[in-house]
Amino acid sequence: TVLTKAAAAVSAGLLAHIQSASAVDEEEFLKTGQVSMPMGVSGQAGKAKPITGIVLREGSEVSRDDRSGSVLAEILLGKSADPTPVLATFTSPWPLAKGGLFDVECRDASTGDGAFLTVSKSKGGKTIDDLPKSFFVDSLFSSTGRFSFYGSPTDIKVKKSETDGPYRLLEITFSNLSQSTNAEIPRNALVAATIPQGTDDVVMLVGSATANRWRKGSEKAVRDTVGSFKATLAPTGGMKIRAKPQRGELS
Repeated sequence: TVLTKAAAAVSAGLLAHIQSASAVDEEEFLKTGQVSMPMGVSGQAGKAKPITGIVLREGSEVSRDDRSGSVLAEILLGKSADPTPVLATFTSPWPLAKGGLFDVECRDASTGDGAFLTVSKSKGGKTIDDLPKSFFVDSLFSSTGRFSFYGSPTDIKVKKSETDGPYRLLEITFSNLSQSTNAEIPRNALVAATIPQGTDDVVMLVGSATANRWRKGSEKAVRDTVGSFKATLAPTGGMKIRAKPQRGELS
């Protein structure tokens, strides 16, 4: 009947809308922090926040000077019962990323170029030079990590690894699957990592851009940003050291 055919058409339309709404795009997220979806629905909906290991100190705010690009974040390392405050600094040409998905991150929303801070527990009290390359790969590309928001990256290769004083520098290439085109999107990343004095945690600044933009000039901006990274012990000032409540938590 006419009514039956009309109902079938409506059902088919709803199914197509649901299917298209679930077709999220990894590359779009890396560019904008969101994923384009039908009727303006944000692709962040229903997705868990990437785990970066960042814990901010209570009373502090992540800041960036608009003129110099200097970024400052006071983070806490070690055990929650007796945390160690650390000042993480770097200089970025990109603005701070805003929104519930980001901890300490600067990014160009139009291109996806950017850098973010992440923390990983060290193993057995090793020095930064003793840690194998696999430690960094496992930390950065875990299923809950920043680069795995819509699926684990593939074709991960550590192109270079060297130590410069207390800092470990790594060059990594990998690919993300674009779910809209089902194509692999190659990406280049630089990592600066250090274990601040008196702690056993690895603090890393990770800068990246698509391979295409890397070749066209983004490499310099990423290298300059990652090269400016420092993580040093913060003055305690005699005040009680406590973690800043996460969004949605009660203080």
